[in-house]
Amino acid sequence: MSETIDYGRRRMVGAALMTLAAELLASRPANAQAPKPRTSSSFGPLKQIDAGLLNVGYAEAGPAGGPPVILLHGWPYDIHTYVDVAPLLAQAGYRVIVPSLRGYGTTRFLSSATFRNGQQSALAVDVIALMDALKIQSAVLGGCDWGARTACIVAALWPERVKALVSVSGYLIGSQELNRNPLPPQAEQEWWYQYYFATERGRAGYEKNTHAFARLIWRTASPQWNFDDATFNRSAASLDNPDHVAITIHNYRWRLGLGESEQRYEPLEKRLAQFPAIAVPAITLEADANGAPHPQPGAYAKKFSGRYEHRDINGAGVGHNLPQEAPRAFAQAIVDAHRYAQS
Repeated sequence: MSETIDYGRRRMVGAALMTLAAELLASRPANAQAPKPRTSSSFGPLKQIDAGLLNVGYAEAGPAGGPPVILLHGWPYDIHTYVDVAPLLAQAGYRVIVPSLRGYGTTRFLSSATFRNGQQSALAVDVIALMDALKIQSAVLGGCDWGARTACIVAALWPERVKALVSVSGYLIGSQELNRNPLPPQAEQEWWYQYYFATERGRAGYEKNTHAFARLIWRTASPQWNFDDATFNRSAASLDNPDHVAITIHNYRWRLGLGESEQRYEPLEKRLAQFPAIAVPAITLEADANGAPHPQPGAYAKKFSGRYEHRDINGAGVGHNLPQEAPRAFAQAIVDAHRYAQS
């Protein structure tokens, strides 16, 4: 699969790290074709660290002293969303951290008594706890799907911890109050699985058919992505986490006001309900073959009050899982967002 990257202009990079990154991830004119990089089979051995409520499993690549980049995956994907992005950034000199979210991969709750909460602010607090555990004061954050929402929340509430942001499908912060408003019928249809998960039948169905359900979402969200069984199975294994179903169901029920909130997160949710602007340098990305529900770029552009750029990937059949389908485009956005933060 080729990638068509609508950047608009070539970029100049001054610092030595940025020069290396530019050589590796050279910008191309609009509509130029670029070969897809060789697909990586894995990250190699994962690491584990206690962070907040969790023992977090994460992949790490690149020099320990490099500028830190934290990449956050979504549902029903896993860290392999970034399996081809991470080596590109590592070769460019970045320290790349790719954690499994709560309910995925080797991440586990430290206590069996902890409520398996999937609400948006809880996932954002997990990122801050991970940064604290790794002694990372600030980092470039990148995210897709749930990971994009989480990255946006961290950037909005803790801007001092975020050097720059790359978000697929833009500003995704939500609120229960907003979600009480009905959508047009076609938009409601796109969220069919959210309503399915609101029922006990849906919870039982997802628990029984987790892998089949995930494969269906992959195909509908990225209808032109010709992934093979090995690629899917590599990520689907992360969904066997013992907390995955509980976190998934609570996440979608919470959005509709049907899932319990925890008091510890209420102050954060009240701030998020005001839809705070994101002031850190940011690049948003969208692909024209994204089959999942997503806002149009014009709907969220004003939510970014700092240096901001939106990029479209057109004509290459790239869908919802953009970092895995177009890794060079995503990696280039990380490099450029970091450069914006330094200028």
